Amino acid sequence: MHPKSCTSTKEPARRKSVVAAFSLVTLVPFVAIVVLHAQSGARDPGVRGGAAGAGGPIAALTVQETKFFQEGQNRFLEIDSVSGTVAGEAGSGLGPRFNLNTCAGCHAQPATGGTSPSTNPEFTVANLNGATNTIPFFVTANGPVREARFKFVPNPDGTLSTTRDGGVHDLFVITGRTDAAGCNIVQPDFNAAQVVNNLIFRIPTPVFGGGLIEEIPDATIVANQAANLAAKQAVEISGHPNRNGNDGTIARVGWKAQNKSLQLFSGEAYNVEQGVTNEVFQTERDETPGCIFNPTPEDRTNFNLTQPQKISSDVVMFSHFMRFLAPPTPAPDTTSIANGRALFTSATATGCALCHTPTLTTGTATSPALSNQPANLFSDLLVHHMGPGLADNIVQGQAGPDEFRTAPLWGLGQRIFFLHDGRTTDLLQAIQAHKSFSDGVFPNSEANAVVDKFNALTPSQQQDILNFLRAL
Repeated sequence: MHPKSCTSTKEPARRKSVVAAFSLVTLVPFVAIVVLHAQSGARDPGVRGGAAGAGGPIAALTVQETKFFQEGQNRFLEIDSVSGTVAGEAGSGLGPRFNLNTCAGCHAQPATGGTSPSTNPEFTVANLNGATNTIPFFVTANGPVREARFKFVPNPDGTLSTTRDGGVHDLFVITGRTDAAGCNIVQPDFNAAQVVNNLIFRIPTPVFGGGLIEEIPDATIVANQAANLAAKQAVEISGHPNRNGNDGTIARVGWKAQNKSLQLFSGEAYNVEQGVTNEVFQTERDETPGCIFNPTPEDRTNFNLTQPQKISSDVVMFSHFMRFLAPPTPAPDTTSIANGRALFTSATATGCALCHTPTLTTGTATSPALSNQPANLFSDLLVHHMGPGLADNIVQGQAGPDEFRTAPLWGLGQRIFFLHDGRTTDLLQAIQAHKSFSDGVFPNSEANAVVDKFNALTPSQQQDILNFLRAL
């Protein structure tokens, strides 16, 4: 945000109008959903209580693998500063532009490695150590954690060009921090972006079971794509892999399956979300003079150390943590949960599992703990057209502007926020949001017929499905 906009007497009114517009845009698509919600009788039972059942290592790791998991977890929890000299902070390289100062702050619910917590840590970091950031209008104290992307590159006069942007525009800058003296850059103008409908959001994806997802062979994903073909065609479900542009293999990490591997995901997130240059992404995203405080890459291999798990960079250790992180443990079965599972997996009753494949099996991995294991992720790892209601107009690899990876559902029972932008906390609303018809720009959602089948169920059957999903 430009400094003048912070001091203008007109800003409060403008901010209020922008927030109102944002609220209206957010709520209007769900008016019909709320009415249906009230009529159906089915209710989201809410975030499952009890132990997290997540955050620990997968079974059967070797002693050395466990040590690397633990060290990776410690690095995941580290708080980064600009120079590493601020009391109480470990790590270094924060900024110049960033969303948060630690991986674990975003990936916190219900345990380290999860997704957005209910208390938004972006509020704490905005003015930490003297920073002078303004909280963007779409970031609220009770969450969700959000990153912002611009759809298109703005022209100098504020209108939009036809050149796609799609990148993350970090919420905060290091200007004013006691460990960033001399840096003077400003936050993006998110209000202006919202006025011209150029702003979209993403919330953190859980990384539980990441190693199992990484080890599923491409051939397994392709074979599953071809399975139940008649049933898929009957409800107009297609989907396709987001193949890596370099080696042609299937990417499967991220909201649009845009990242090929956990290490690539780690390197990108470290640079994009925290502003830390590393051996995968070596260049500062903002090279403004006076805002570069460290040699690059800031995160690097520690050649002068001898302890094996201390030598590798943070990015490598983050990858080990996620690779050996166990999937969440589901709740014990009840009659309702078992009924809901049967309805969810039945192609005739709902067809939900035509995309949310219950289990895919890993291949022969170098780690026996990951080798030939069932991954009960409830995803086909393909990207699908989700209609104008969910389209974010962002292209990533072979994933188009209305396409998203089928989100893995393991751990769904303890998530607070749903959909890629965290627009709802209600699981029933999230299901209904999967349905939308072509607006002439984006095609129909591939989930339309499935949502219709769900809506045709009795309230009791719908409740069983909701109970089943909250048990995952």
